[in-house]
Amino acid sequence: MTHLTVLITGASSGLGRATAKYFHAHGWNVVATMRDPNQERELTQLSGVLVTRLDVQDEESIQHAVALGLQRFGRIDALVNNAGYGAYGPLEATSMAKVRRQFDVNVLGLLATIKAVLPHFRAQRSGTIVNISSVGGRLAFPLGTLYHGSKFAVEGLSESLHYELVPLGVRVKVVAPGGMKTDFGTRSLDFSNDPAIETYQPLVQTTLGVLGPMLAQGAEPEDAAAVVYAAVGDPSPRLHHVAGADAAQMLAQRNQVGEEAFMAGMRTQFGIHG
Repeated sequence: MTHLTVLITGASSGLGRATAKYFHAHGWNVVATMRDPNQERELTQLSGVLVTRLDVQDEESIQHAVALGLQRFGRIDALVNNAGYGAYGPLEATSMAKVRRQFDVNVLGLLATIKAVLPHFRAQRSGTIVNISSVGGRLAFPLGTLYHGSKFAVEGLSESLHYELVPLGVRVKVVAPGGMKTDFGTRSLDFSNDPAIETYQPLVQTTLGVLGPMLAQGAEPEDAAAVVYAAVGDPSPRLHHVAGADAAQMLAQRNQVGEEAFMAGMRTQFGIHG
């Protein structure tokens, strides 16, 4: 029996690790990629799992990981673009290096990984691409100009790519999680601030006070991994899949009350006046 194979970026922790384990438990071969595979101890012990290096900011590592996956398992049937980085804070207090990194990781690295697998998908006339977006790709919170900008980009490029790849037999899916009980907030969330710019400080404190508990009360990564797995197995042209009750609730509320009322409520919640 030929097992199906999935390649997952950012599999060292959080949703990426949970997704790798979920697919493995359901009989898939897994190419679990991460920036530093030498630190991995658990996934390397699983049969049918190849742990290898992939840094989405290093195109050579992307090509090498795809080649190793094909060499080991003979085919790749799904790509899960999970690697991510979150730059938050007042734009004025954020360096251009962080601006570039935000889009290098969340957008350009994602596109480079898709480009690396597309020749294989096109040749076999099948494959599924799952881009991990966020509820923050459909609505925005204060001080997330860069993060939300990158996730809105993921939503837009995925929708357009859907049309482009349908004739090739390749499906594109977007999974938008809400808050999750992972270490994203401490590991991948990069908050910039300059206390000397006093005008921003009330919003900084309010935003941190709202977002912290929101992330802590999020869904388990295993639940989001189940949504990713279901998206890969979904044969319909449906593009969007939401992971987490909080994400579903926020999106439903925005649709129900309309953009103007929703944004007014957000300004009230975050104490924004002017």
